[in-house]
Amino acid sequence: MKTLLNHQQINLTIKRLANQVLENHVQLHNTVIIGIQPRGIRLSDRIVAEVGNEINNKEIQYGKLDITFYRDDIRKEIHFPNQTDITFSIEGKNVVLIDDVLYTGRTIRAALDALMDFGRPEKVELLVLIDRRYSRQLPIQPDYTGKTIDSIVSQKVKVLWGEEGGDAVVLD
Repeated sequence: MKTLLNHQQINLTIKRLANQVLENHVQLHNTVIIGIQPRGIRLSDRIVAEVGNEINNKEIQYGKLDITFYRDDIRKEIHFPNQTDITFSIEGKNVVLIDDVLYTGRTIRAALDALMDFGRPEKVELLVLIDRRYSRQLPIQPDYTGKTIDSIVSQKVKVLWGEEGGDAVVLD
């Protein structure tokens, strides 16, 4: 098992990603942040907290999106649905979609389908902590990336949030 990011590196990466979002969306005017259930929520919670610190805790429109019934592998595995919590319209808004690892692109495709049930956004951007760039099955690329890695299909990228002694990203 190889550590790709340790606790300190994750914290610095989250600060950088939050600042990049603010550079492109000044004061988050007309921008909403949506985390993908379940693994993207840990990252999106931290990004939203960091953005809130930078803009003095002004109201941030933050939602959580469950994509269980939009997945194309629903028949292969048993998935337990999470709760979607989007209490605002995304119609005409800039959406920053957040997930922990971008791998094949299928999770993001499902998230885009699910988002359309909440309105038609002006623009959707993708923020990921880890981009496994050579494993894409769909033409999806992140706008904000914590770390890009090259790995083979048999390797697993695990994001550990406060598990086993602290935050870390490991390649197994």
